[in-house]
Amino acid sequence: MDFCRKQVKLDCEELLSRFQRTESVRFEVFSKIWREMNFSHIFYGTVKREKRAFGRLALDTACGFFLPPFSFQIRVGGLYLLYGLYQAQTASPSEQIRLALKDWDDVKKFEKDAVDAQHLDVVYVLRRLMFLKAFHFTAMPTLLAYKKKRKVERSALCEEFMERASRPQELINIELLEELSNVQEIYEKLKASVSPTTEGADSSLNLIRKDLVPQLRGAVVDFYKWQQRKEGQDEGEAEGEDSGEGTSSQQECYRRAERLASIKSKAYGQAAEAAKSRRHRQVEVDFTSSEAGPSNTQCYSRISKPSLKARTSESVHISGDVWKEATTTTLINRLTSLDSLPEEKPKTYKKFKW
Repeated sequence: MDFCRKQVKLDCEELLSRFQRTESVRFEVFSKIWREMNFSHIFYGTVKREKRAFGRLALDTACGFFLPPFSFQIRVGGLYLLYGLYQAQTASPSEQIRLALKDWDDVKKFEKDAVDAQHLDVVYVLRRLMFLKAFHFTAMPTLLAYKKKRKVERSALCEEFMERASRPQELINIELLEELSNVQEIYEKLKASVSPTTEGADSSLNLIRKDLVPQLRGAVVDFYKWQQRKEGQDEGEAEGEDSGEGTSSQQECYRRAERLASIKSKAYGQAAEAAKSRRHRQVEVDFTSSEAGPSNTQCYSRISKPSLKARTSESVHISGDVWKEATTTTLINRLTSLDSLPEEKPKTYKKFKW
């Protein structure tokens, strides 16, 4: 059923995008879109074992939209989608909705937010699923198999369904600003009663700023305006993108590669490419080239070691001299005894190619 995963996700995203454009969280609105798309026909065509496998795939895909980091409206649509798919599946007994224990806290918080906002149809659908025992609480969100290596493709999340970051607006509200203003006023009165003079109060007990509340409010408003301006710029860039110029990341890679090439050419000069049979040897560098940089640049070449033949002959010569100095008399006696022996033909040795 992996070949159907992408198509099922696209269908779910299409349904939720239509529900998002309505700007509503009512189940009546969602059910109307469900009927217009004939979404219950998604299970038609599956037979025998495919019914259960496809039902599990559809429920797992819809469950992803019911959990964070999506917005509240999309999560409501995901809940309605789970309810519709659970009721419309053709497998018997019905396939349960797989829910990990770590996600249960998010579900309870979602239910509390719905109760506080008086979205009773959301609360009813959630508790109806719990009454039908539609949730299967598991340790992991996906099914695991023993000694089975499987590469799971992680699809990108739809950015249109993501909740916009609005923490500053939620934390700094009107009630908080009024409370801060009252606290600051009480602080000013206590400071005036403790300090006999105003100068002493300013010098020793000035623990907070006088314009704290206006500055805090101004910072939140500036952040909100910057957020709106950034969203507008992102949309404009997406619409006016030119395919012929290429992405900015590719251009940065090209510029970086050009800078590295120029740095290497200035540091090492222009080196001639050797033949394949001589590539293991040291490459001679032309430091007089015009591309090697200014003349005052210090260029250091690799220190080459003497060949094996030179090192061997040098070591043999040194050891022979020491041996001669130590045993001069013995050598003379041996040389005189060798004069009477017949001359032997010199041995021919195969010349070693270095």
